[in-house]
Parts: sequence; structure tokens; C-alpha cells
Amino acid sequence: MAVPRNRLSNARKNSRRAHHAKKPRFLAKCTNCSAPGLPHRICASCGYYGGKQIIAVQEENA
Repeated sequence: MAVPRNRLSNARKNSRRAHHAKKPRFLAKCTNCSAPGLPHRICASCGYYGGKQIIAVQEENA
């Protein structure tokens, strides 16, 4: 079993983990309705993907 020879200081440990923070998600625009959403997924507002309608989305009547 691997055992560290010397204890790491907090500064060395934390500087190694400095890039482990979560990055913000990239939101792409829908080509049909320009609504923001995750790339490579069906648009939640209009139901289009790749220029074709994949699912029918019901519109809410206000």
C-alpha cells in the first residue's frame, strides 16, 4: 500500500486542487427560436433539433 513519505502542507494540497472548481455550463442558441439551451439536445421551448421538429411542444395559454 502506498504511504506518503511526508505530510503535504495545506498550501501545496490546495494549490493542486485550484483547478477542480466547477465551470459554468455553456448555453448555445437554438437555430429555430434562438432560446438558450444545452448544445446537442432538443430545444425545450420549440422541440427542434438539427432543423427538424422532433417533439411537439404544447404552448401554455395565459
